[in-house]
Amino acid sequence: MHNTVVIKGNKSGLTVFLDPAPPFEELLADVAAKFRESAKFWGSVQMALTLEGRKMTPEEEFAVVNTITENSQIEILCLLDRDVHRIERCEKALNDKLMELNSRTGNFYKGSLAPGETLESEASIVVIGDVAQGARVTAKGNIIVLGELRGTVHAGAAGDFEAVAVALEMAPIQIKIAGIQQKFGDRPRRLGRGPMIAGIENGRIAVKSLKKNLLSRINFI
Repeated sequence: MHNTVVIKGNKSGLTVFLDPAPPFEELLADVAAKFRESAKFWGSVQMALTLEGRKMTPEEEFAVVNTITENSQIEILCLLDRDVHRIERCEKALNDKLMELNSRTGNFYKGSLAPGETLESEASIVVIGDVAQGARVTAKGNIIVLGELRGTVHAGAAGDFEAVAVALEMAPIQIKIAGIQQKFGDRPRRLGRGPMIAGIENGRIAVKSLKKNLLSRINFI
């Protein structure tokens, strides 16, 4: 294999260094072998992934992610991007979308909520910042926190059982959707790595990693 694939752990998850020289199909086979060999070491985990050392198309990146998940018990939550210009373009696109939402509905709050502060919305709301422990957000629609959620949220406050709560970092004290609530203790603790979504399933609140197939539940952006 000649170390065409090198795996390193970091605080964000996994970094995989890929040799730029071999043909891509050969490299995929090396990725599969490497992760099969180390599957017991990593165990069943959820991680963010960074790919370095080789320029790839989005299709090739997707193939690498699939190969990793098929040959290990690792669930890739997101692919971290080291391309500064692409990150800047994504951030601009996100900001433009949020500004469009703001001009259309006004349900867009820029800033963090400190302990004791409350925010209420007659529809759905996007919070561009953190919600601290002791802070509370209430909305008749969805609640999206583009930051860390450590406080309390109440989505679907008018009885909408289809509403959801989303956060880039989910560590709430309490989540309530419509008339169903769940407490997570007196001190914030992360419920998973990366963006998470909370919604009602089978009469209770379920919190999951935010994946593409769950985005359809957020119907106002």
